[in-house]
Amino acid sequence: MVDDHVVNSSLDESGRDNADAVVLLHGLGTSGWMWHRVAPVLAEDFHVLVPDLPGHGRSGRAWVSLADTVQAVAELIRSRTAAGRAHVVGLSLGGYVAALLAANESAVVRSVVVSGVNVLPLPHPAMMRLLGRVMGPFATSGPMVRANAKALKVPPGEFAGYRRAAKEVARGTFARVGDEVTVFGIPAAAGSSPCRLLAVAGTNENEMILRSLPVLADGFALGDARLVPGVGHAWSGEEPDLFAAMIRAHIADADLPPSLYRPAAA
Repeated sequence: MVDDHVVNSSLDESGRDNADAVVLLHGLGTSGWMWHRVAPVLAEDFHVLVPDLPGHGRSGRAWVSLADTVQAVAELIRSRTAAGRAHVVGLSLGGYVAALLAANESAVVRSVVVSGVNVLPLPHPAMMRLLGRVMGPFATSGPMVRANAKALKVPPGEFAGYRRAAKEVARGTFARVGDEVTVFGIPAAAGSSPCRLLAVAGTNENEMILRSLPVLADGFALGDARLVPGVGHAWSGEEPDLFAAMIRAHIADADLPPSLYRPAAA
């Protein structure tokens, strides 16, 4: 068994060190903390790695780009797992990283689950990037943190942890991430990737993300998509047991929980 927590300053590692590895990638504006209700459940059967992505949490590495972060996660998998491969799960920003890993670094990826990812062209992307740069410096202020916590349905008992994670985001990270995710599309190598990819989203998600589900799934040779009823963007916190059950089923290439259903074709 692996120690429950710190392996290095920006990685939590738990579970069975010789079992299949699962890497959990967090969203923008938080840290590996967001997986604290999912990771222990998976650690019963898997080797679970929860890194703080560049620019976030305890990571001493600045956010440079999605491509740079993909390389950092790929190296983590190569160096910290017994087989040099892992099942990768990403929500929001972590989902973009996971999709790129499946397309461009398939040698280290067994399967991928991505949640809350948009691959459709956004209206006025230049304006949205400008807005992101204007709002970025205020993203970790008290009012913005409280507003985001409410939008993400962070339980009151977990607000302190969410606030701490949000305030640890390095200056400039929001703007740099926004510059890329506002123009994100299906990775060029997706169609030839051997990785099984499951794209999911809560039914209370943003419309663009909901419309992206079948598009993202169809972009990968082994892609599939599911909707999760009654939850929103950060549904790993709303329904952690269901989220973990979905991961287990996808890893086993078994039937997904029956409450998840396929979206209409794009």
